[in-house]
Amino acid sequence: MLIADAQVHIWAASTPERPWPARHAPHRAPLDKHELLAEMDKAGVDRAVLVPPSWEGDRNDLTLEAAQAHPDRFAVMGRFDPDAPDARSMVAGWKKQKGMLGMRFTFHRPLLRQPLIDGRFDWLWGEMEKAGIPAMVLFHHEYMHLADSIAERHPGLRLIMDHLGLNSEPGVPEAVNFANLDKVLALAKRPNIAAKATALPCYADDKTYPFKSVHPYIRRVFDAFGPKRTFWGTDWSRLPCSYRRAVTMFTEELPWLKGQDLEWVMGRGICEWIGWKTCK
Repeated sequence: MLIADAQVHIWAASTPERPWPARHAPHRAPLDKHELLAEMDKAGVDRAVLVPPSWEGDRNDLTLEAAQAHPDRFAVMGRFDPDAPDARSMVAGWKKQKGMLGMRFTFHRPLLRQPLIDGRFDWLWGEMEKAGIPAMVLFHHEYMHLADSIAERHPGLRLIMDHLGLNSEPGVPEAVNFANLDKVLALAKRPNIAAKATALPCYADDKTYPFKSVHPYIRRVFDAFGPKRTFWGTDWSRLPCSYRRAVTMFTEELPWLKGQDLEWVMGRGICEWIGWKTCK
């Protein structure tokens, strides 16, 4: 069975030559492709979708270099600035960048969300739809109506709801975080929306493997979106457990998830959704 992680970050230190914008702190010390590949090998993960982290700004250089060096292991959902001077001309050729399969947007913080609310993204969704560029989007539950509106207006645009819209701020109780999960599940009515069941150990009140307290939520997401639109992933750099246990939490601890359904959730689904054509 192919195991493809739907989200992992890599990044470098902030330096005068390559400075970060003033956004927020990273999960941990810099993580490069070599460390990630070693961890993937130990965990039995065949492939990973690289998502540049927001703290580095709208840059994709490290992830593209990794994907071009290891096309059998990495592909990229890159960051994009709709306000960049050459933004419109960049969209048509976006996927001509070797290793680049789509775009990723984070709207979970006020600074990052304001351009969306101001309408500065409005032009982009239609251009992405025309160019066949899928998007990973991070909305919190109170903003799921915005994702629904985008999907309704652009039925040919494939959207992936990151981390099930959960709040990654520390100290948020599990019951509070999942209280409005129905707002995510309601989006399953849109055939162009998929759900990324990533980083779930981070949101569990049950702090020990196999994090059984979140298993019922996984089942609800699966029942709503189905195996072809529910994507396993880790966001490994912030996991409270080993990479391998993030895998076996799904492959060994969910007795109802098996056979072809398990294959879709663990990798086939994300590869087909974003057009990772080397996927077996």
